[in-house]
Amino acid sequence: MQMTDPLANLLGDWAVQMGIGAILLRIGLSVLCSAIIGCERASKRHAAGLRTFILVSMAGTAAMMIDTVISDAAMPFLSAAVVIGIAIISSNSILYSSKSQIKGLTTSVGLWVCGVLGLAIGAGFYTLALIGFLALLCCLSWFPAFERYLKDRSNHFELHLELKSKYNLQDFVTTLRRLGLVIDEIESNPAYTHSGLSVYSVAVSISSAELKKYKTHREIIEALRCLDYVYYIDELQ
Repeated sequence: MQMTDPLANLLGDWAVQMGIGAILLRIGLSVLCSAIIGCERASKRHAAGLRTFILVSMAGTAAMMIDTVISDAAMPFLSAAVVIGIAIISSNSILYSSKSQIKGLTTSVGLWVCGVLGLAIGAGFYTLALIGFLALLCCLSWFPAFERYLKDRSNHFELHLELKSKYNLQDFVTTLRRLGLVIDEIESNPAYTHSGLSVYSVAVSISSAELKKYKTHREIIEALRCLDYVYYIDELQ
């Protein structure tokens, strides 16, 4: 089944055939879309920024164009190799912090999607690429606020807790119970063994009806931050 791209039809035969105009259009479109996504990631201080996204997308676009030209003589090996390469690069951008948090997962997936968009552009599927680009930009730019809202309304959340002494843990547990919080799990963080602090990851559930109705996670954490024996506390994202 042969697919006809609406935007390619609108632009004309030059956008479909592998001439200099089509090559410039596809590379330019690939650079533009990936640069916008890269700027969005770089503005939030993520490891993979502008140049990384551009290079990944360009690699996908170039590989797909080459495969399109030689498709009569061989299988699309270059495109397959690019997808595997992007997957490896994306996995390497995932980091594990000392607070037992996984960081870079969204950027990793964004890189992978950007590479796939590059493949679509290289194949001349401009409509698919532009719709995918807008969907990716929407997910990265607009959905975080909605995601934070959903997390803040959840009755379950995790805390990164640093106590001045291990002997304060019982006092902290008692305080949580008085506030109407249930401790689901407490795990000591070995990354801080020689720091002089007692550091834990604490999974908490809100059992108090009043807390569920009126208090956000941030307000609960601010109250716990005022405890004398708490050196640092924050929600794990």
